[in-house]
Amino acid sequence: MLVDLNRFKEISLKGDIFGGVTTAIVSLPLALAFGVASGAGAEAGLWGAILVGLFASLFGGSTSLISEPTGPMTVIMTAVLSSLIATNPENGKAMAFTVVILAGGFQILLGTLRLGKYITLMPYSVISGFMSGIGVILIILQLAPMLGQPTPPGGVVGTLGALPELISNLSFRELFLGILTLASLYYMPKSWRRFVPPQLVALVGITLLSVILFDQEDIRRIGVIPSGLPDLQWPTFSYGEMTTMLADALVLGTLGCIDTLLTAVIADSLTRKDHDSNRELVGQGIANAISGFCGGLPGAGATMGTVVNIQAGARSPLAGVVRALLLMVVVVGASSLTQSIPMAALAGIAVFVGINILDWSFLQRAHKVALAPTLIMYGVMLLTVFVDLMIAVAIGVFIANILTIERLSRLQESNVKAISDADDSIPLTDEERQLLDQADGKVLLFYLSGPMIFGVSKAIARQHAHVAGHDAMVLDLSAVPMMDLTVGLALENAIKDAIEVNCQVFIFSPNGQTTERLEKLGVTTRLPANAFASSRKEALKLALACTGSDA
Repeated sequence: MLVDLNRFKEISLKGDIFGGVTTAIVSLPLALAFGVASGAGAEAGLWGAILVGLFASLFGGSTSLISEPTGPMTVIMTAVLSSLIATNPENGKAMAFTVVILAGGFQILLGTLRLGKYITLMPYSVISGFMSGIGVILIILQLAPMLGQPTPPGGVVGTLGALPELISNLSFRELFLGILTLASLYYMPKSWRRFVPPQLVALVGITLLSVILFDQEDIRRIGVIPSGLPDLQWPTFSYGEMTTMLADALVLGTLGCIDTLLTAVIADSLTRKDHDSNRELVGQGIANAISGFCGGLPGAGATMGTVVNIQAGARSPLAGVVRALLLMVVVVGASSLTQSIPMAALAGIAVFVGINILDWSFLQRAHKVALAPTLIMYGVMLLTVFVDLMIAVAIGVFIANILTIERLSRLQESNVKAISDADDSIPLTDEERQLLDQADGKVLLFYLSGPMIFGVSKAIARQHAHVAGHDAMVLDLSAVPMMDLTVGLALENAIKDAIEVNCQVFIFSPNGQTTERLEKLGVTTRLPANAFASSRKEALKLALACTGSDA
């Protein structure tokens, strides 16, 4: 069953209804701001908030998650919309919403394949740099609306290039309203914030002020939002843009997964419950696909809305359903009330969101931590802002993983030992020490411990280079819980080298995974039947017998 009814078992009518009403109030100004910021229009933001919130609540895997258009998702959608409209003015908008549908399908696929737990396995330095880069993009793209000008084409680079012209032609009225919006968001008394969201206060207050001080035509306003149900956006493809659309859908879907699951973890910490990450991805995918089909912005789990929902007393997904229905009432029956909202006020709200997306906690401490994570964080942030979001994440993850593997390999190299006389570097019993000493240097004990990954293959090669001059080699894999293919091949080479110099090989490998790896590589066919010993002591006895010494 797509809808998990168990999530509705703990319904608290009072808490869920209050949570839904509260989060609807929080969502309204953000939905308007993100819709305008994306270029799709305020109605796209509202319908995204309604549809993503409704269907993610119904089909998701969390009891308290609130899903809606978010800052990071809006930044991606802005880039997708502008690029597709630039290349295909006639069908670009429909193609952009097709990308949203494809992104939803990608999320459904990830959830169906039960890959949810792997989505957030990403180094924090990469996540921090990526999210901070998203915040910088959102701020830069709102500079033109804050200055009272339309957003220039070309994204971040285009906006920065046009900055001198934007400043020379700025509208002091709209700049005043934008700054006043930011000031009200930052300096609203904390005692008020417990009763009403600062975004709503800023939106209503600045709108009323603009109506009192300025004529309707003196500043740019949002205008009338079309009431009624949304126009359907039928999937539209262009073979020339197919690759770009699929890549954009991959980026949008992946970001939505990361954003959602990180928020779900925060929700779990507040509610002391566990979400179903795979079901959550399926629910988010269904919600985004429906939103794209109806011309709504894509969305993901929203941290602020989720925290507000939980603090308001919500206990089940009913709160998300109530929130969506209230927003639908606003769109269908009261959309004309939004026509006087200044564009500069929405830009101010979006800038506020962008500033909050920046990972200030890590940015302030970056210079105090290790150099490598700091460079990765700043590198990913710059690549995100000036190059490409997917390239930034791919390069960041690649470099971070390479550095991690290199550090692990250095640590594991110390666990690759080859000795011919008993010492304290290998844990041996007294009897085993006696057997090794009795061999008088003619038996090489090759000992590996811990998980063996490909980075230690060189250390294995260096150690088994000493096999010449020994009559027998004991390969002790008793402390190896797993090894990858590269290590298996390195051990195969060690065994081949030993055989070539007439050195007998005996293996003690009680772990099934490591033994199976050697068997699949055909190592067992190169060795006699008694080569695999049942204990290290037995292997040493067999090796000692090859030297001609008495055991």
